[in-house]
Amino acid sequence: MEKAASFLSSILGGGRGSLPEPAATVKSILIYPIKSCRGIAVPQAPITTTGFRWDRQWVVVNSKGRAYTQRVEPKLALVEVEMPLEAFTEDWQPTADAHMVIRAPGMDPLKIPLSAERSTIDDVSVWEWSGSAYDEGAETAEWFSTYFGKPSRLVRFKEASEVRPTDPDYAQGYKIMFSDCFPFLIASQGSLDALNEILKEPVPMNRFRPNILVDGCHPYSEDLWKTIKINNLTFLGVKLCNRCKVPTINQENAISGTEPTETLLTFRSDEKLRPSHKNNRQVYFGQNLVCKESLSAKSKGKIIKVGDSVYVLQSFPSSNEAPA
Repeated sequence: MEKAASFLSSILGGGRGSLPEPAATVKSILIYPIKSCRGIAVPQAPITTTGFRWDRQWVVVNSKGRAYTQRVEPKLALVEVEMPLEAFTEDWQPTADAHMVIRAPGMDPLKIPLSAERSTIDDVSVWEWSGSAYDEGAETAEWFSTYFGKPSRLVRFKEASEVRPTDPDYAQGYKIMFSDCFPFLIASQGSLDALNEILKEPVPMNRFRPNILVDGCHPYSEDLWKTIKINNLTFLGVKLCNRCKVPTINQENAISGTEPTETLLTFRSDEKLRPSHKNNRQVYFGQNLVCKESLSAKSKGKIIKVGDSVYVLQSFPSSNEAPA
């Protein structure tokens, strides 16, 4: 009877007593309000239907409405974003004087009101998705146009009318704003430390732009995390994160090189990690996640904090069997 009660409790998510020993601890939480710009390290972050609140809610677009990313505009790496600290508490709503502040080399600071009425523009596109978005106005457009030296605008995701789903082959029913593919990316300090041991010049974690940085686990163990709990929220590992050009861009000066991708190819490629799959020279670092509770309408209590324990409930047998 006791075993049955314990099993039922674990299924229902009740009671930390039913959880295994923690596998890791949340070391940092990082939010990227503007896609491809610098992240903000925060002590806690509420979870919404599209991921962490404020994450990739804005994107800079060109004159045709196409999103900029660091792949084609590395100068995005130098754009700093600041938000009110209270914006990362559960119930905070923007007041009339609440702003996002944007800074970049050679530019005066730009203040974006968080609660202003905005007009809508159509034909905004990010990868395969296109739709409408809120336009942050002429002054903001002029600022970004000056910085990039060509017509540019800042737009905000229009949740009232737009839905951008995740890839249903990996995570059906979930949605995102302007993230590349999935709402969350997790990586471990142990993985970075192991990589830096073999690189000629160590790289910081900002090359990989995770949302959740954990510590205390073995290098690359996050590859195998199929189901984890953080602060009683259930996260599912849905896809190993194949890395694009961005990790080769120095986030302090926007100059690109060949590392760490060149080194990662020697031991983190399809050929090495997933030998039974087609080898297309992808390299992997970190894992994409979704949060089950983001599907529910209930808004209270969906928050994770730095220092939270990470419990692994289910694992993939090997990287070869993890989705990618």
